[in-house]
Amino acid sequence: MINRKTTQKLDQNAFARGEAILIDKDYRWSSFKVIHEFRKVAGVRKMGHAGTLDPLATGLLIVCTGKMTKQIDTFQNLHKIYTGTITLGKSTPTMDAESQPDSEFGIEGITEEKILALLPKFTGEIEQVPPMYSAVNYAGKKLYEIARKGKTVHREPRKVTVSRFDITEINLPEVNFKVECSKGTYIRVLAHDLGARLGCGGYLSELRRTAIGEHRVEDAFTIHELRAMERIELIVEN
Repeated sequence: MINRKTTQKLDQNAFARGEAILIDKDYRWSSFKVIHEFRKVAGVRKMGHAGTLDPLATGLLIVCTGKMTKQIDTFQNLHKIYTGTITLGKSTPTMDAESQPDSEFGIEGITEEKILALLPKFTGEIEQVPPMYSAVNYAGKKLYEIARKGKTVHREPRKVTVSRFDITEINLPEVNFKVECSKGTYIRVLAHDLGARLGCGGYLSELRRTAIGEHRVEDAFTIHELRAMERIELIVEN
């Protein structure tokens, strides 16, 4: 695993053989753009990432190259840790800040006690309905393709596990949180469902993935850092 603690030099042959590297995704970058940009750095075509992050989210991606792409599923199955912010009093079609609010409610009756009292409803093994604006397949199409046409279809709930759902700060309408969860958990659905339970609506306004299994975002490189790193020698050996 290549991270900030790595001391050996790497060349394009090392990436071609297979490496896994920790990358801190930029805000408004898609996970695909990270791969696109890292290909330029590593000089390797065969690569993929373990676990998509939405464009408005930042944080940890594990990118695998060469033969390490066979380990992507293993990394994807590890638990994840996220921090972020839920904005109460409004809801959006995408359940995050990617779209404009389509409804607004008062939050005068919302208290810290009411918020904390609901957290047990969202911990342990729970069921989530995948959002319409997601990449889940339905009848040969992605759900977001259907949603963009203004349509809604029935989605079966899926079981996920939320090991921890902690509220770290409340400054209404914003609620900061930390979540530890299983593969397949939609944090924006947690935000939406919490707002619905409170009766005031809510959407995910900020999200950062801080860990995948034992791997931490503080050990990750940004693409900009990788471009500038002198100790990664992008020279193909003869």
